[in-house]
Amino acid sequence: MTRFLRALPLLALPALAGCDWVVMNPAGDVARQQANLILWSTFLMLLIIVPVMVLTVLFAWRYRATNRDAEYKPDWDHSTGLELVIWSAPLLIIIALGALTWVATHTLDPYRPLSRLAAGKPVPAGQRPLEVQVVSLDWKWLFIYPEQGIATVNELVVPVDRQVRFRLTSSSVMNTFYVPAMAGMIYTMPGMETKLHAVLNRPGRFEGASANYSGAGFSDMRFPTLAMDSTGFDRWVAAVKGGGQRLDTRAYLTLERPSEKVPTLRFAAIEPRLFERAVQMCVRPGQACMGDTMGHGTHPPVNNRPAQPGRPEGALQKEPGEKGSSPHMSAPHGQPAGNASPEDDGSNRNMTRLDPHALPGRPVSGLS
Repeated sequence: MTRFLRALPLLALPALAGCDWVVMNPAGDVARQQANLILWSTFLMLLIIVPVMVLTVLFAWRYRATNRDAEYKPDWDHSTGLELVIWSAPLLIIIALGALTWVATHTLDPYRPLSRLAAGKPVPAGQRPLEVQVVSLDWKWLFIYPEQGIATVNELVVPVDRQVRFRLTSSSVMNTFYVPAMAGMIYTMPGMETKLHAVLNRPGRFEGASANYSGAGFSDMRFPTLAMDSTGFDRWVAAVKGGGQRLDTRAYLTLERPSEKVPTLRFAAIEPRLFERAVQMCVRPGQACMGDTMGHGTHPPVNNRPAQPGRPEGALQKEPGEKGSSPHMSAPHGQPAGNASPEDDGSNRNMTRLDPHALPGRPVSGLS
C-alpha cells in the first residue's frame, strides 16, 4: 500500500499531459506578450531564488559538524566583496524588473490601440478595428456589434488578425471580462465605460468567463469565443441577420432580469445607442441619464444665492438634519433574507435594481 501511495503522483502524469495552460499558450498577441512578461519576471526572480537555495544546501553540507576540514572563524563578521555581491545582484534584478514592468505597462495598456497584430506583423494601414460593445448582466454577457447591426448573448465571434476594440460596462454589479487566450482581464462597472484592445491570431474556439464574483449565477457566466477568418465571420454575420429577433429597449430590459445558465441568443437588429444608454443607466423609459442629472455645471451655485421668501433653500444652505435622504439606486428589493431563508430564495438572488427611479413631473413606464 505504501509503495502505491508513493507511485500515485507518477500515475497522474499522463493525465496532466493533456492539460492546456491557455495563459501560457494563448492565441492572441496581447496575451502572448503578457505570457512573455510572466516568463521574464519569473526568470529574473529565479536568478536570486535558485542561487540562495543551492548555497543553503552547500553551506549546510560544507560546514556540517562532522566536517573537520572546514575553516572555523567564530569572529568573522564582514567582507566587502561579499557585501557587494549580496546587494548589487538583487539591486540589478530589481532595476531590470522595474524597467520591464514600466515598458510592459505602457505597451499593454488595455486602453491603447494595438501597434501590431503579431510579432513582425504591424496593423495594416487603413484597417479599422472591429468594435464590440459588452454589457455584463446578471448572469450573462451581451455583445453588441454596432457596425454589423447585430447582437448576441453568451457568444463572442471575432475575425482572425483583426484588432478588436471592446467597450465595456455593467448593468448592475462590478464584473470582469476575461478571455485568457486573447488578453488579460478588464473590469466592467455600472455607470462607467472601460476599454480593451486585443486580437486573436489563429482560428479556434476559446473559453471566456467572468473572473469576479457577482452573485448566485456567477459560475455559469461563461461564453464561447470563436475566432474565424474574415470570410467565415461575414457568413456568421449574415446568418445572425437572418434570425429575425431585434434587440430593443423591451428586449434589453428582459435580459437585464437576473437569470442563470442562459443559452446563446442572437439578435438580427439593434436599437441605436442602446449601449450608450446602458452606460448612462437610462435604458428604461422615463429614466434620466446620468449625464443629464449631473447638469454639467449649468446651474448657479446655490450657496451664493440669497434666500427668498416663499422659495425653498438649496441643499448647500441646509443643515445636515434638514436634507433627509434619497432612494438607494441599486439596493435589492425588500428586506434581506439572511441565513434563515432557503438558498434559492428570490431575495437572495436579486442583484439588480429593477424598479425605475421616479422623477418629478416625468412618467415612468415599465414592461407590460
